[in-house]
Amino acid sequence: MAGTVIAAQLYTLREFLKTPEDIARTLERVKEIGYGAVQLSGLGPIDPEELAKRLQENQLVAAATHVSFERLQQEFQQVVDEHKLWGCKHVAIGSMPGKYRNGAEGYKLFAQEATVVGRKLAEEGLTFSYHNHSFELEKFDGRLGLDIILEESDPEVVLAEIDTYWIQHGGGDPAAWVKKVSGRMRIVHLKDMAISEGRQVMAEVGEGNLNWSAILQACKEAGVCWYAVEQDQCQRDPFESLAISLKNLKAMGLE
Repeated sequence: MAGTVIAAQLYTLREFLKTPEDIARTLERVKEIGYGAVQLSGLGPIDPEELAKRLQENQLVAAATHVSFERLQQEFQQVVDEHKLWGCKHVAIGSMPGKYRNGAEGYKLFAQEATVVGRKLAEEGLTFSYHNHSFELEKFDGRLGLDIILEESDPEVVLAEIDTYWIQHGGGDPAAWVKKVSGRMRIVHLKDMAISEGRQVMAEVGEGNLNWSAILQACKEAGVCWYAVEQDQCQRDPFESLAISLKNLKAMGLE
């Protein structure tokens, strides 16, 4: 294990992860910034063995991944083998595929199919988590889409990966949602929300307006294992953004 619970979500650096050479350089920079763990997402093509080597060289733990739901359904054993190679226990998907976004019935179908995948991963000693955006906070027959996913799936094998920015973007309370899924979340996505020229923008953790004391306390009580720093869109160099978030989280008492 790394001596940290904070991970850099590599999707933040996707423009610097196009080739194996890019990936090698980027992992070195992430380590230099001070991160001891990463969430694997947004990487270009690289042989799984080479990726394992690069992680080991930089003493970076693969805390979790984002893979496509389609790949989990169609290339299940390959996904499992890769995670075991990387020593990575937590599998997550970044979003619900569009084909399920057709109302309550689509959400229910996804929840059922996610349960099937989650049970298969559990049999392999891996966890399965769902990462939200804000579209899941639309209501269908009085129920939020995210509630449908969570309530219609098996809570033992379909976990939540709450994204603080997107919950706020959808009109929700990030701390309240973390509490809501207490015991059912291993990874949280941390990004802040600021206002610039009258519009919502993603910001480094601690540089926006989210209630971080409440969020981090809720995460602690909920049993979160990994705090993944992610910023889909940065207002400055993405490496600098990751560094600012890490510095601020440490100042808030998270190590």
